[in-house]
Amino acid sequence: MESNGVDYASKLLESQSHVWHQIFSFINSMSLKCAIDLGIPDAIHNHGQPMPLSKLISSLQIHPNKTQFIHRLMRILTHSGFFSKQISSKGDPESSYALTDASMLLLKDNPMSLFPYLSAVFDPILTKPWCELPAWFKNDSPTPFYMTHGMALWEYAGVDPRLNKLFNDAMETDTPFVSSILFDKCKGVFEGLEIF
Repeated sequence: MESNGVDYASKLLESQSHVWHQIFSFINSMSLKCAIDLGIPDAIHNHGQPMPLSKLISSLQIHPNKTQFIHRLMRILTHSGFFSKQISSKGDPESSYALTDASMLLLKDNPMSLFPYLSAVFDPILTKPWCELPAWFKNDSPTPFYMTHGMALWEYAGVDPRLNKLFNDAMETDTPFVSSILFDKCKGVFEGLEIF
């Protein structure tokens, strides 16, 4: 009987953990967007070596009252695998941060950069329809985007030059990335095909 209680408690804890993880997973995405908007990956890259937190803070254009919170942002992003935390071997108590393979893909000058893609996906014009999903299920609107903005995505991009540029830049960024993977991993599939 006791083992059943332990099993139940274990399952309950695992289920609650799963729910909490889903509820708060947006924090990782929004923290990543924040790092991109602040230019953190490029600042570390331009430093040329692991960057001490104090130098990172001084390189960012943030309000002086907010500098104390950058270490929290970096903790989230380190935990998410976007940066690695380096401890000095020279006894310096200050942590330094280095890029990971994932954050290399967020550098603005990287030919495989996903920076424009991330900028487009997290634009409020594209995220707001997700907040309206429950209402969309209750009406006859064709898409959540249409219900939120009164027109289809392509129509909206046609009248909003900023969104149009964001979307086109994202697609342009994604094409070489996907193409390089396809040709590298699936090159046998394309052998013998001719380009017209």
